[in-house]
Amino acid sequence: MPLPVVPDLSIVVPLYNEEESIGPLVDAVRDALGAAVSWELVLVDDGSGDATVQRAQSLAAADGRIVLVELARNYGQTQAMQAGFDAACGRLVVSMDGDLQNDPRDIPLLIAKLDEGYDLVAGYRMRRQDKMITRKIPSWVANRIIIWLTGVRIRDNGCSLKAYRRELLDQLHLYSDMHRFLPALAAATANARIAEVPVRHHARRFGTSKYGLSRIAKLLADLLTIKMIASFRESPLAMFGFGALASVVIAMAFAAAWLWPFAQRTGPLDSAHVNAYVLPGSALLCVALAAFLTMLGLIAEEALQKARFEERDDRIAARAVTG
Repeated sequence: MPLPVVPDLSIVVPLYNEEESIGPLVDAVRDALGAAVSWELVLVDDGSGDATVQRAQSLAAADGRIVLVELARNYGQTQAMQAGFDAACGRLVVSMDGDLQNDPRDIPLLIAKLDEGYDLVAGYRMRRQDKMITRKIPSWVANRIIIWLTGVRIRDNGCSLKAYRRELLDQLHLYSDMHRFLPALAAATANARIAEVPVRHHARRFGTSKYGLSRIAKLLADLLTIKMIASFRESPLAMFGFGALASVVIAMAFAAAWLWPFAQRTGPLDSAHVNAYVLPGSALLCVALAAFLTMLGLIAEEALQKARFEERDDRIAARAVTG
């Protein structure tokens, strides 16, 4: 079947050692979408060590709507998803897992919600079919922390089944494990309109899960990054200013601790205290740190202003070309 020049919909699926799942996955996508909409299925192999690539190649050869992207090694799901987004051509893009736990029959539901005017639609898994201790409870805790820190009320950030407008994805760049925080990242960087819908979830049929409790520390670090982006993206000087203010307060505490005996003296001071360098030296270091952070904040503000001017010039140039 010939592939249109620009399909309406792209489905991006990262794969890692999913040789048994890939055939049923492609069949499920075909059954769910049929010919009602022009679509492409972008399969991203994330350095699989089994026959995933070979099976994907045979499926792509038989159906022109299937596109295979091969990564040189195992980079992780976020990087594989970004590679799929870069390769996708559709004006609408859907991401989903390749382990058959997401159901392609929910794709039309997400697209219909997207057509209501949203930029991102996230699925939340009803009756989730995962292990309680290692998957459900950590996920529940993580989602509550994300909502608390970012204010973006998405109840299931870990669900990979999401739909996006192309314009939104062009403003995002994923790294680390940022795919888990896509709604919060989209809200922070692009002021995206976000909705969520309930979706199906199935038990894993083949293989084993690639995720566990070992990722918690990395996820917390990424969440801190998202919080910093959300809070200080438009005012980097405020972030550095808070750090500088804290350094000044600590410097004043060191200075007070050193000067206090002078103010309270009733007789000669201990020569050891007069000649001590630890407290005044620490105070001076904190003052120097405050000055350094302030300079970084000013540089960041200048860079932000320059980026805004360049963006404005690009918009003016684009209007001139189209006009």
